[in-house]
Amino acid sequence: MTDDSQRNFRSVYYEKVGFRGVEEKKSLEILLKDDRLDTEKLCTFSQRFPLPSMYRALVWKVLLGILPPHHESHAKVMMYRKEQYSDVLHALKVVRFVSDATPQAEVYLRMYQLESGKLPRSPSFPLPKAFEQYLNLEDGRLLTHLKMCSAAPKLPYDLWFKRCFAGCLPESSLQRVWDKVVSGSCKILVFVAVEILLTFKIKVMALNSAEKITKFLENIPQDSSDAIVSKAIDLWHKHCGTPVHSS
Repeated sequence: MTDDSQRNFRSVYYEKVGFRGVEEKKSLEILLKDDRLDTEKLCTFSQRFPLPSMYRALVWKVLLGILPPHHESHAKVMMYRKEQYSDVLHALKVVRFVSDATPQAEVYLRMYQLESGKLPRSPSFPLPKAFEQYLNLEDGRLLTHLKMCSAAPKLPYDLWFKRCFAGCLPESSLQRVWDKVVSGSCKILVFVAVEILLTFKIKVMALNSAEKITKFLENIPQDSSDAIVSKAIDLWHKHCGTPVHSS
């Protein structure tokens, strides 16, 4: 049996007996020991499993291209990145896109847009359409209620899809969602939104105005967040499949 197949067998075994995460951490540590980090395998790992908190920052930086795959370059590249951050922030202030009073989340967004040539932001925004599509598949009656209340176009899409649930979910739950986003699967955001509606279906169905529905969804109870994210990941796998490691 090859090393990869042995690890896969042990991962399945540990998961079945309730120790999910033991073998996953070891597998990630093996990937991180490579002199040249394999971004494809790190990406697949991030989509399949929650990242251990002690390695999350490193993996995110590598997957986002902030750090290169080679370990020996990390310190020097991080120094350059800090200088780059200061230069971009200064440029945005000069052209008055941000100020000292601008929320930090918007500053980061504008910095990304400037560096990617998308400043100001393009109006194209397809995720709400996908949200309606999958909500209809999971619970058509709930989507019909939203449309009858004229709530469908007024849902908190900015909070969900532009801020990626920052300010909606607590940090521990948010990190699990962002693991998938950072590794290239923005569609997870759609399934988190769908699962929020499914989880609070009874409450939403009892509300009869767009304003009340939107206000509730902007301030959902925090104690259900972990369960919502777990179920959203299951929905994502159900509709989009489960990523597998490349050989």
